[in-house]
Amino acid sequence: MITGLTLNGLLQWLSWSSRLQTYVLIPLGIFLLAVVVTKIFRRLMHRYFEQSSHTLRVDPTRYKFFKNAVSFIIFLIAITIIFFTIPELQTLGVSLFAGAGILAIIIGFASQAAFANIISGIFIVSSKPFRVGDYIKVSDEFFGTVEDITLRHTVIRNNENRRIIIPNALINSQTIINSNIIDEKVCSLIELGISYDSDIDKAIAIIQEETKKHPLFLDNRTDEDKEEGRPEVVVRVMGFGESSVNLRAYAWAATSFDGFVLRTDLFKSIKKRFDTEGIEIPFPYRTIVMKNQ
Repeated sequence: MITGLTLNGLLQWLSWSSRLQTYVLIPLGIFLLAVVVTKIFRRLMHRYFEQSSHTLRVDPTRYKFFKNAVSFIIFLIAITIIFFTIPELQTLGVSLFAGAGILAIIIGFASQAAFANIISGIFIVSSKPFRVGDYIKVSDEFFGTVEDITLRHTVIRNNENRRIIIPNALINSQTIINSNIIDEKVCSLIELGISYDSDIDKAIAIIQEETKKHPLFLDNRTDEDKEEGRPEVVVRVMGFGESSVNLRAYAWAATSFDGFVLRTDLFKSIKKRFDTEGIEIPFPYRTIVMKNQ
């Protein structure tokens, strides 16, 4: 009697152990193996691609995208193996994929959302309207530095150090302003107005002097321009307003961010010089007439 109970308990334990191995240990082991293999592949690819990028002087955008694609493929293979390891799921999977209608529905939903983003990501990497590290502006709403291009999203870090995550399908259909695609130099427009009573030539000279003194100012003249004696800073009269003569200065900087700093600093320094030199920046006047009842 005891031997029969012991044998029955042993068989039950073996059955439970087999089920535990089939439903828990093997899938968990496959998943952990996929995580380890993904980390190893990403580390090796990161080291190799970084060295190749510096040696060949090419941008690492397509390498980052390739790393994300490899991770996706590894996990997809792992999930497929887990799916066919468990007998119940294997039977369910064969039944699902046997029906052409269900397969068509799956492909339709995938192509509308995730698959569309993947295809758009491939187009972005191949056509390269922007690369990792470029400073871009998307549809007059989002601007910042591109940090990463994943299979589904583009990650942008803005000036507030926040991450803007935009689906590839969306960013692929937007108008993009790229400050680094060919030439990083940028021309900052310094626009201001002076009163009609102020000396225009003196105001132009002050703007040119303050711009040339700024450490971020870049002389963008060609050799031909220098031979012809063209000024380092071009200032033009753009028109006449209701109470001001509108001036515009063209100040060059090495990068988009340097151009922003240059522009804001010049507004401050030019204002101080105008106050010292007697150049008036007009502002609206209001005349109030008080009448007795």
